Amino acid sequence: MRKALAQAYPERSIRLVVPFSPGGSTDVIARLIGQRLSEALKTPVVVENKAGAGSILGTDLVAKSAPDGYTLVVAANPAIAPGPLMRAGMPYDPMNDFTHIVLLGTFPNGFVVRANHPARTMAEFIAIARSKPGVMNYASAGVGSAGFLTGELLKQAAGIDMVHVPYKGSGPAIIDLIGGQLDGLFESLVTATGYVRNGKLRLLAVTGDKRSKTFPEVPALNEVVAGVTGGAWFGISGPARLPFSIAQRLQAEVQAIVNAPDMQARLSELGMAPLPLAGADYLGFIQSENRKWGPVIKAGNIRVE
Repeated sequence: MRKALAQAYPERSIRLVVPFSPGGSTDVIARLIGQRLSEALKTPVVVENKAGAGSILGTDLVAKSAPDGYTLVVAANPAIAPGPLMRAGMPYDPMNDFTHIVLLGTFPNGFVVRANHPARTMAEFIAIARSKPGVMNYASAGVGSAGFLTGELLKQAAGIDMVHVPYKGSGPAIIDLIGGQLDGLFESLVTATGYVRNGKLRLLAVTGDKRSKTFPEVPALNEVVAGVTGGAWFGISGPARLPFSIAQRLQAEVQAIVNAPDMQARLSELGMAPLPLAGADYLGFIQSENRKWGPVIKAGNIRVE
């Protein structure tokens, strides 16, 4: 039966739900993967944007879809892990209501300051913050975002007190950072790179577990404060009870797509660190995200409405 399912699938177009607005990096990556997956499966893969509630709306739609392999979602940290740890009344169980098929990769941020900030290194920034409790601030894309959580982890691990300033968009945050209203900002390296190159911003650290290939001279944050890493992540998931043979087929195809050298290069350009973990490894990654951020969320009493 499983072999027959695998041989028959797919027999019609596949819907890939992106739970974010069109035009962002998630949408661009989904369309790149979708196009290659369409070629591999010889069937249309239709990308559908279903934004809302911090990616929960589109993710919930897929959780409640038929488990037949024809409705998939680009799963992400706000809706799967650790986002639900900060929200009450989730409409689904992020572990039990999905078949988590394959992780695509992670999105580390950069920590940037204005060009004339007195801190020239991350260690100096932390030293200044430690000497002025409650005076320094940092900005992110909002409470619960990857940058915000990394900032909270940094505060707890380094023993510093900084004020968080939430923003809804990169543009206003960068303007305020350059203008001196902010001390620091956790921002996508893709967005920050141009400002760093033209000398308006200074990159003090990257938040991945290793240095960026684009800025190999800039330390990873965990080189300065042990254990401090952070970033967004994206994967492909489907509804619970997806037939094993279909999940296995999708895993193999998507892993091959992400591992292709030209796709690796393109994803890196878009700020992603490719990490195509499949099946149990992808599930283990999700569980590790909850284990890592759960104590940070609890210690900071963080709640997202």
